[in-house]
Amino acid sequence: MTTSEVIEAIEEPLTTIVDAAKAVLEKTPPELASDIIDRGILLTGGGAMLRGIDEFVTRRVGVPAYRAEEPLVATAVGAGRALEDLAVMRRMVQGL
Repeated sequence: MTTSEVIEAIEEPLTTIVDAAKAVLEKTPPELASDIIDRGILLTGGGAMLRGIDEFVTRRVGVPAYRAEEPLVATAVGAGRALEDLAVMRRMVQGL
């Protein structure tokens, strides 16, 4: 399989993810949104390892997207930090 065949096969779920990112960005307070627009979106996890995903997200969201240096490690570290502060975790889950 080629990269373009893989992207074609997963384009629908990727579009759903990108649409969710756009919706979150639209609801984000202006001062935080401007930081995101200036600094970009950091992609983590297994999906961030897809070749070309950063360009796909950049094109679709209109904000620069960058792959974390170690996407899987970044996800694990972030989850660990979230678990250290359960109050923040509860607020995040309630906001969904």
